[in-house]
Amino acid sequence: RAGREMEGSGSGVASSVVADGSLVLWTLCSVLLPVLLTLWCSVRRSRRQLLRRDIFGKSEHDWRYTDLFGQPSYCCVCAQHILQGAFCSCCGLRVSEGCLRAADRRFPCKEIVLRSEAGPRGSMRHRWIRGNVPLCSLCLVCGQQCGTQPKLCDYRCVWCQYTVHDECMMDSLKTEECTFGEFRDLIIPPYYLSAINQMRKDKRANYEEVVPYCRKHWMPVIILANTRSGNNMGETLLGEFKILLNPVQVFDLSKITPAKALQLCTLLPCNAVRVLVCGGDGTVGWVLDAIDEMKIKGQERFIPQVAILPLGTGNDLSNTLGWGAGYAGEVPVEQILRNVMEADGIKLDRWKVQVTNKGYYNLRKPKVFTMNNYFSIGPDALMALNFHAHREKTPSLFSSRIINKAVYFFYGTKDCLVQECKDLNKKVELELDGERIELPNLEGIIVLNIGYWGGGCRLWEGMGDEPYPLARHDDGLLEVVGVHGSFHCAQIQVKLANPVRLGQAHTVRLILKSSKMPMQVDGEPWAQGPCTVTITHKTHALMLYHSGEQTDDEASSMSEQDHMREQTDEDV
Repeated sequence: RAGREMEGSGSGVASSVVADGSLVLWTLCSVLLPVLLTLWCSVRRSRRQLLRRDIFGKSEHDWRYTDLFGQPSYCCVCAQHILQGAFCSCCGLRVSEGCLRAADRRFPCKEIVLRSEAGPRGSMRHRWIRGNVPLCSLCLVCGQQCGTQPKLCDYRCVWCQYTVHDECMMDSLKTEECTFGEFRDLIIPPYYLSAINQMRKDKRANYEEVVPYCRKHWMPVIILANTRSGNNMGETLLGEFKILLNPVQVFDLSKITPAKALQLCTLLPCNAVRVLVCGGDGTVGWVLDAIDEMKIKGQERFIPQVAILPLGTGNDLSNTLGWGAGYAGEVPVEQILRNVMEADGIKLDRWKVQVTNKGYYNLRKPKVFTMNNYFSIGPDALMALNFHAHREKTPSLFSSRIINKAVYFFYGTKDCLVQECKDLNKKVELELDGERIELPNLEGIIVLNIGYWGGGCRLWEGMGDEPYPLARHDDGLLEVVGVHGSFHCAQIQVKLANPVRLGQAHTVRLILKSSKMPMQVDGEPWAQGPCTVTITHKTHALMLYHSGEQTDDEASSMSEQDHMREQTDEDV
């Protein structure tokens, strides 16, 4: 009996050990299996990424990653739905991940320069790509809508953007000369660049000989996009412009400077080039500085006219020239190019701002800035200074136009309570064209070159309920106003108050006698000690004005200015 008890207890212990072991084993499996699966997936993912990067780097296509959730599309090689793959931002070709190498071999990208064997000089054939045509496109032959079937179907020319049904595609269309479509007057044809290259080899510089091979009213456009501006839409716009134009016309300013990009103007007809700057007012100023360098180099006959696509935070210069207060993708890229073609040329005054530190006339060189929009000292410069200090610390947080304006609002509210710039009139002296101005009690002084200030406010006009001298951005005059503080600025922005109009002048001189004050030129702020600021006319910039739909404020402002002009004419 004792033996049977011992045997039973031994079997019980053994079974408990087995149960514990199986529990440990299942626990290890439940922990290790997900870890191993995660590691295996990450290794596979990294291998695919390395493979994609290798193919992207060696390919003539400008590949960008895409998947099912980005934009539903079909592979141009296997005709299957793309789950993971890539699209070319130049020609619009779309392929799945496994067909990348085959696509590189079968489908060449857009030709920047035409090969000698491609056809007669001054002409090009259509370059058709099958599938993934825009849903709103119409067939060139029958006029019916294309791309309506849920499969790889229909054709699109990568140059003229014309589309054709599969059943409407004829052999004559495959050999037909491409007209470059709606934007033929903006596109730089590959055969033009081929002819220019040949002339440079022959050491001939008379590029006007090549113009007849293009268009009678040819106005080639150059796109300069800052992918770091405002709401970070520059990357998307670059791809859309490359599809519609020649990729050689589209530049990313994070990879190439405006001065180098604008050298393309020297290969194009004189006084015909238009430049579209996609960025904020700071980017526009950067491009205009590069154009001034072209004047210094003796390239004045190649100076382009400049249009603006506002991607920044304030965009006051863009607003003044009729291009809007901010772009968020609400207007198709095709309409933007139409606006550039239809825009009128005007001039913009550019000003030299020289800051000479007090007591260091012989030891330090004066700081020199170029002003397009405005110069200020006081609360608005303080807000800009605080904003820039925090953006430099954490730039990733300032990627939205709404967030940027919210931060400006926060610092403006803070200054209403602290009033760091009070008694400015006791610290500075102001001279307009050599005449000293007696200042009332102020916290800020703003010198304006354009109509808009502070992200869309017509500062010089104020409420518009009292007469004021006419102001233009091409008359060689500056408008000088004073503000009583941040709260006064806010009242002016919502048309509840008028600014303190101090006068207009060709030359402005401001002397900061004591203490350190915030200053800014076109949104670039700094803290400045005792100094003398002198603002004089520098040059003119050739800009493009878009006379689109006017807002109620703009219409009323224009009617007021017309009424004042009529009164002035009657007095004369």
